[in-house]
Amino acid sequence: METVVDPPDAEDTELAGSGESSAHLEETLLQVQALIDSSLSLYSRRPVPPKAAEPTDIAALESNLDRLIGGVHHSLSVALTEPGEFSDCVLRLLARVGPTVAVRALCSAQAADASLVSLRRIPQPRLEIRVSERELREVVVVDGTNALVRGAAGGPGTQATVVNDAGAVRALELLFAGAWTRGRKLTDHLELGPRLRTQFARSILESLRAGHNDDVAARELNVSLRTYRRHVAEVMRELDVISRFQAGARAAELGLLAE
Repeated sequence: METVVDPPDAEDTELAGSGESSAHLEETLLQVQALIDSSLSLYSRRPVPPKAAEPTDIAALESNLDRLIGGVHHSLSVALTEPGEFSDCVLRLLARVGPTVAVRALCSAQAADASLVSLRRIPQPRLEIRVSERELREVVVVDGTNALVRGAAGGPGTQATVVNDAGAVRALELLFAGAWTRGRKLTDHLELGPRLRTQFARSILESLRAGHNDDVAARELNVSLRTYRRHVAEVMRELDVISRFQAGARAAELGLLAE
């Protein structure tokens, strides 16, 4: 049996243009990431003015977060990657933020699931929560003028850096904004069935996006053709779509596909 591929239409053309825009945005964000990494590396190798970047450790983490978040006036962006001291402290402090502050919380799936009860208890009318499948850096950006960045995964787990340099803070804002646009709303995340949260389901969606025929995709995933097609049907049912093209579009909308 041959795989049925939906004919291209106006929506295909629109998505193609969107893909080019996404590729350009991805290139820009990669440059921003390189700027951040090089800036932080530079800060760690040479002396800098006291207010440019101040290394801290877990003992001072809460006081720095309290100072930053407690002084917010307009906007607050936070990225949470996993349960722990950082997430716990940020969630406690978010409960104290005034109702006029716009708060954006970007969480990994692990952090969102682990902190769901705490997130729902935050009495913050302007709080928006999204979930990202991308690799995140734990960060807090306050009013676009100050930030705190935790060490990268695999690095010193307790190290953090307070950043007041305008250029570095702006770069962090851009990086956060890029990840935010690709994240899915918390309500969409909670509606995802367990099947869609598996790596196998994402591999199927990647095969559909790549346009692989069923025989090739089944071989790559090391399953029988019948099993592959059964899983495709189940994934489409979970996504509530009727075509493979729609499945790919919906998966991209939910942030289930890698860039």
